[in-house]
Amino acid sequence: MTPIQKKVCLVGAVSVGKTSLVNRYVHSLFSEKYLVTIGVKIDAKTLRVGDVGLRLLLWDLAGDDDFQRLNASYLRGSAGYVLVADGSRGHTLDAALDIQSRVASAVGPIPFVLALNKSDLRDQWDVDGRALAELAARGWLIRHTSAKLGTGVQEVFEDLARLLLAPASTPPGPP
Repeated sequence: MTPIQKKVCLVGAVSVGKTSLVNRYVHSLFSEKYLVTIGVKIDAKTLRVGDVGLRLLLWDLAGDDDFQRLNASYLRGSAGYVLVADGSRGHTLDAALDIQSRVASAVGPIPFVLALNKSDLRDQWDVDGRALAELAARGWLIRHTSAKLGTGVQEVFEDLARLLLAPASTPPGPP
């Protein structure tokens, strides 16, 4: 059986570890060298969710900052996305909130997972626990990851894959 194919974007501020997460997930590799992503880099990985084959086309988008804004045209056709922030740089969570709002405006309410990356630097984390609790209370799926150690990386993509295959929920209404 041919797997179902879904486009997934990785979005976040510059240097939060988007490329490292993809490299760890797809190739089981991690490099200390920092290479800036220009535009988009595309990888693919096939996984199974229950008895369904799913091929994720992973679009690693250039980091969003004051000099380069997220190119909304890259988001077209996305079924979901991984929103990445760096736990050791709290301002990247603020940037992720802004990016999430812009992605939702561009493509609508599609599934996403927030990957709070660099959990190997937990003693240096600079994120507001209350802000994370508020996001979780709003229904955000938040995973702590370390591309360096591989911690939580597979789970982020598996969680998103399950969301992509879940039947569309119907909005609550009168009985």
